[in-house]
Amino acid sequence: MMRRLFFILVLLGTFSKLSAQELNFQVKVVTLKLQTVDPKVFETLEISLREFLNDQQWGNQVFEQEERINCNLILTIQEELSPTSFKADLAIQSSRPVFGTDYQTPLINHIDKDVVFEYEQFQPLQFSRNRYNDNLSHVLAFYVHVIMGMDYDSFSPLGGERYFRLAQEILNVVPQSAASAFPGWRSVESNRNRYWLVENLLNPRVRPFRQAMYDYHRQGLDLMGGNPDGGRALITSAIESISTVNQAYRNAMIIQMFNDTKALEIIEIYKRGTLEEQNKVIRIMRVMDPSNAPQYAAIK
Repeated sequence: MMRRLFFILVLLGTFSKLSAQELNFQVKVVTLKLQTVDPKVFETLEISLREFLNDQQWGNQVFEQEERINCNLILTIQEELSPTSFKADLAIQSSRPVFGTDYQTPLINHIDKDVVFEYEQFQPLQFSRNRYNDNLSHVLAFYVHVIMGMDYDSFSPLGGERYFRLAQEILNVVPQSAASAFPGWRSVESNRNRYWLVENLLNPRVRPFRQAMYDYHRQGLDLMGGNPDGGRALITSAIESISTVNQAYRNAMIIQMFNDTKALEIIEIYKRGTLEEQNKVIRIMRVMDPSNAPQYAAIK
C-alpha cells in the first residue's frame, strides 16, 4: 500500500529532496574451494558487500523502511586465480510483497557465472556512474539497477525504464580493456550475459513482457487476496503476452529468467485454477520452458 502511495507522490513531485536507502540485501560469501587465501579476507568482503549494497542511495526517490526491496546475494568463490584475483558465481534474488498478504513474490532469480574480480582485504567498494572503478563494484551496481527496474515495472507500467537505462550506461562505461579481461560485458561472449540482459529489457520487442510484469503483479497477484478468480484471469492474460514475446524474440534471455523465477509460483497459482486455465498455462509454459516441461504437470 505504501509503495502505491509512493508512485502517486512521485507523480506529484512532493518529496524530491528526501532520501532513504532502497535495498535490503542479505549477503553471503561462500568459499567452497578455498586453498591459499586467508578466510578473513572473505569475511571482510562479505561485510563490504553488505554495506555497499544497503548503505547508499541508488535512486532519487524515497522508500519507507518497510518498502525497501528484499534481496539475496550469494557470491560463491569458484577459483583463486591469484592471491587477489577470483572467479565466482553471483546468485541474485529479489522479491516484492503481494498486497494484503504476507507473501513475497520473486522478481529475479538469476546466477551470473561470469564474475571475475580483484580484491584485497579492506579494499573499499566504490561506484561512480560515469567512471569504471573495479569490476566487482560495477557488476553489483549493474544488478542493483536491474533489480530496481524490475521492481518498478511490477508497480507501474514500464516504470523501471529509468533504471534499465542506467544499467545500460553502467555497461557502456566499461572500458574495452576491462571488458576483455573480465567476462560478461560483451555481446560476442554469450547470449546469456549482462550485455544481453539489458539489451532485452530495453528492446522494443520485449515491451509487452514488461507490461505483462505489471499486469501479472499489480493487476493480478495484488488482486488475488480479495478476488482469486479475477486475479488469476489477469495473470493468465499476462502469461499469454509473455508467450507472444517468446515467439517474437526467440531465445531471449529475459524469458528464461522469467521461467527460472516464476515456474514454482505459476504451478501453485494454477493448482486452484479452472481446467481451461490449467490446460492453457501448461501448454504455454511447456513451449516457453521446454527444459522444465514435465514439472508443469504438477498444476493438475
